[in-house]
Amino acid sequence: MIDARVRAGLWWAFLAVFLWSFTVPLTKVAVEGFNAVLTATGRAAIAGVIAGVVLLIRRIPPPPRHLWKSLFFVMLGAVFGWPIFIAVALNYTTAAHASVIAAFLPLATAVFAVWITREHVTRAFWFAAVLGTTAVIAFSLSRGELGPGSVIADTMLVLGVIASSVGYVLGAKATKSIPGWQVISWVVVMALPITVPVSVVLWWTTKDSYVTTGSQWGALIVLGVSSMYLGFFAWYRGLSQAGVAYGGQVQQLQVLLSLVWSAVLLGEIVTWVTVAAALVVIVAVAWAQVTRAPGHIVAPEE
Repeated sequence: MIDARVRAGLWWAFLAVFLWSFTVPLTKVAVEGFNAVLTATGRAAIAGVIAGVVLLIRRIPPPPRHLWKSLFFVMLGAVFGWPIFIAVALNYTTAAHASVIAAFLPLATAVFAVWITREHVTRAFWFAAVLGTTAVIAFSLSRGELGPGSVIADTMLVLGVIASSVGYVLGAKATKSIPGWQVISWVVVMALPITVPVSVVLWWTTKDSYVTTGSQWGALIVLGVSSMYLGFFAWYRGLSQAGVAYGGQVQQLQVLLSLVWSAVLLGEIVTWVTVAAALVVIVAVAWAQVTRAPGHIVAPEE
């Protein structure tokens, strides 16, 4: 029987995953009206401004010096790596395809946790990892698109998964010292000296190349408020209450939700091959998680 605290944590984790499931389709909408890099830096700038106001109102002191290095690398992965890589990739592929590749993210996070935190895992874990990786590769090859565009998209998506997973692990480690909402707040605030001027310059130099609509502005704003900021609030609270092992399981639902939104919002055709690949990856990730040795990657503390 799951106690009330763990149950609440799972719901918080699901809320984060629900918010993040809109990221890929909304980014697909945004890159049609903005430069791809501007989409990434713009959403981070929006989150940074909001976070700065929140930190000032709450009078939160700066994080301890020993966390600065970790927060810097979290910034590289969460603010620049994943958003920029996925935005560039969506210039060459569909949101549905990107969602399937992103399904590897929970497993990649666990792999980097093993490497960075030296967590012990079982042989079954590695077998599941190979199965999930094989499914992703098979899906990519099944598309029959081996031209430059496909290569660029898949390379960007893989790099994005790596950047995001490393950021997850280091960010989760930082929550041992400060609350999770402060981790993401300081990360996006630290990035402001880069995201704001870069966004302004990119907007000024590329605005004549795009016809930007209200829906594309809306997509960018939602990405900044929800995907880049509020989603992490719910995610870290969920992990603190349910634990990383249980709370992290919920992210397996993200790819299925993203596929649904891609079909509903963008009218993309989700083929049976896409669905099958997504299901295989999700099964592999679930298998890997339940075969992990006792203990958590990290134990966030709020």
